[in-house]
Amino acid sequence: MKKLHFVLIFIGIMAVKGNAQKLNAMHWLNEPSEWEIKDNKLTMQVTPQSDYWNKSHYGFTVYDGPFLYTERSGEFEAVVKMTGVYKTRFDQVCLMLRIDENNYIKTGVEYVEGVYNISTVHTIDKSSWSVMGLKEKPKNVWMKAVRRLDAVEIFYSIDGINYTMTNTVYFPEHKTVQVGMMAASPDGKGFTAVFEDFKITHLPDQRRLEWLKNNQ
Repeated sequence: MKKLHFVLIFIGIMAVKGNAQKLNAMHWLNEPSEWEIKDNKLTMQVTPQSDYWNKSHYGFTVYDGPFLYTERSGEFEAVVKMTGVYKTRFDQVCLMLRIDENNYIKTGVEYVEGVYNISTVHTIDKSSWSVMGLKEKPKNVWMKAVRRLDAVEIFYSIDGINYTMTNTVYFPEHKTVQVGMMAASPDGKGFTAVFEDFKITHLPDQRRLEWLKNNQ
């Protein structure tokens, strides 16, 4: 019985590892000057005065934050654990989903006026920004994005187990998406950002499942 129990645990561990995205196989947009991948953990020195924003309210468009990504089509769930040594207003670490320059979501922790916020910038031609202040500085934050049909559901966790939903936003369906880890330092000289346990899980297409159910 003990031997069987050990085998089941081993299979479970291997299944989790198999679900992890290999960071060395991913690609850079706006590669930072300093970064390292070790034990499937990404550490980067965030590019100073970098960000993603389209027009709304501030009147400018900028698109130069470092972003390590892989590509996915269809429906999926993406999760990542993030840590930042925040220094300056608007320093941020994010999970990002990007179709192109005018269609993207970045969601994570953003440091604003001494407050650590769960922050989401949702861009469909123009950017909108939502924030939710945390009571204290988080040691780590896990962000999760679930892409279903024409929307993305966004969740955060401070323990990697219990998740709270923060947003449901429109996102064009039937488009290949770049998914990965992004950080920015719009006002500052950069900082250290760390990303771990990045995973993407395929979700069966909901409309296809409904069709199969009705056509057995």
